[in-house]
Amino acid sequence: MKFKTLPLRKTLIQALDAMALTEMTPIQEKAIPEMLDGRDVIGRSQTGTGKTMAFAIPAAEKIVQKDRVPQILVLLPTRELAIQVAGEFRKLTQFEQGLKVALLFGGERFDHQLKALKNGAQIVVGTPGRTLDHLRRGTLNLHSLNMAVLDEADEMLDMGFREDIENILSQIGHPVQTALFSATMPKPILDLAKQFQDDPVKIEVAPKRMVASGIEQQLYVVQKGKKLEALSRLLDIFQMQKALIFCNTKRAVDEVSLQLIDEGCSVSKLHGDIDQRTRQAVLSRFTRARQGALVATDVAARGIDIDDIDLVINYDVPENPENYVHRIGRTGRAGRKGLSLTLAENRDRFHLEKIERYTKKNMTLERIPTGEEMMNLKIEHMRAKLVSDCAGIVSEMAAPTEAEKKIIGPLKAMGFSDAVIEQALLRQFVPAENEAGADINASIQSVQDKKDKKRRRARQAKLENGVRVMISAGKKDGVKKGDILGAICGESGISSDEVGDIAVYGHFSTAVIAEDSAPKVVVSVDGARVKGHVVSASIAGQKKDKKNRKYKRSGKKHRAHKTNKKKSK
Repeated sequence: MKFKTLPLRKTLIQALDAMALTEMTPIQEKAIPEMLDGRDVIGRSQTGTGKTMAFAIPAAEKIVQKDRVPQILVLLPTRELAIQVAGEFRKLTQFEQGLKVALLFGGERFDHQLKALKNGAQIVVGTPGRTLDHLRRGTLNLHSLNMAVLDEADEMLDMGFREDIENILSQIGHPVQTALFSATMPKPILDLAKQFQDDPVKIEVAPKRMVASGIEQQLYVVQKGKKLEALSRLLDIFQMQKALIFCNTKRAVDEVSLQLIDEGCSVSKLHGDIDQRTRQAVLSRFTRARQGALVATDVAARGIDIDDIDLVINYDVPENPENYVHRIGRTGRAGRKGLSLTLAENRDRFHLEKIERYTKKNMTLERIPTGEEMMNLKIEHMRAKLVSDCAGIVSEMAAPTEAEKKIIGPLKAMGFSDAVIEQALLRQFVPAENEAGADINASIQSVQDKKDKKRRRARQAKLENGVRVMISAGKKDGVKKGDILGAICGESGISSDEVGDIAVYGHFSTAVIAEDSAPKVVVSVDGARVKGHVVSASIAGQKKDKKNRKYKRSGKKHRAHKTNKKKSK
């Protein structure tokens, strides 16, 4: 089913076209019409099935643009997901006049978020803790809200956000349409739906196979800075008719396409700086061509639907496992065999592990041929080509062509023998031994192990010299170690690697924090909510004002400004 069949504003259809989205996914096809009809929805769908657009499209359609107040609220478990969903809303509403999105999450200055709300944002995307904080301060008003969406609901409940979610939804104060999306449907999810939804439509989309069985996945680990050379060797080896090469950045697309053009390859490129008209021309040319390569970013490659791509190369390892699945899914279509090659450096190990966990399938680690092996391979290719050409000439009793006469004739007239001319011609195609190049493979295990050990030692040293932060919530408040860790990382934005030993007592908890991160943690967590309780935070044995005054002045300017105003009065 196509998006253009939906009763949407022209600007939304225009945005979907610009995003190269034409066909609805199963979750979109089931959820969007129900939500456009005003029904509450509870949907079970895995990540990567298009569920963001399943709620974003009907939400955007329902917005009254002239009303500069929050009308749509979307809650998500992490800041990363919130940023991603807010970005999708901005792309979807790119042709709307005066439609704004406010992004609320911990670890960012409060005044920046306050400015977005005061500017009249109609769409609010946030994490439960920071959203509730804005409600408590009176900076977020839900009086005009007409839709609330809980995305990744099961993950939010697992992270201890149930009380925050209930508190937020209870403060709406009037009937609103709700949509709840979750990968699983445990009892707490169903209880939440029963509490806040009105006769919801239940939608379930079975998880699809992550990677088609006909796609062979190969992994090549190369030395830093050697990926361009590795790419050239792989294209020489596999000599596929149509190759799609993915890069993470526009700059990489430009560098790769330029290198391949210099090597005589038939190459086109696509990235975000290429306008829609040129994009369509490039895709049309690549679709019609019998062979060639297209170098593209993930965003630019959206909408590519070509059945005869026999090779996908991940020049850069995608950070998002879903993008990996989307990339390699463009080969091995219609029952054909497909091949995907991924080039990685040692630093990509973390992303590779995420991809293999997500797809539940390991890539086969292969070795790029050395320079000497590549030379031997080219010799074999040349020998086979010469055998074929010689056999053709003999069978046809063919006389030299005019072009051949123009090349060979002058050389013979200059006194060069047939043997010398033959050797000179061969050198045009086969590199000399000293030009063969070195081995460019890297050992991901040994190099990465050294980096991991160094990182662990550095982390251990930081935490050994860390400080203990006290938080005014403990066992009596139903708080566990995971709640403290979630509050610290969620509000301050620091990594869990910067948090050491956590102890939970009756009425308070403590956590060891790396010294350089402790002031930020105290300021971010102080006044936040843990398991529904507003907490205070301080560095053990010190008065927080003395220790953190410098950080507050630079990081919380709006508070300092208010204090100065009072003093001047």
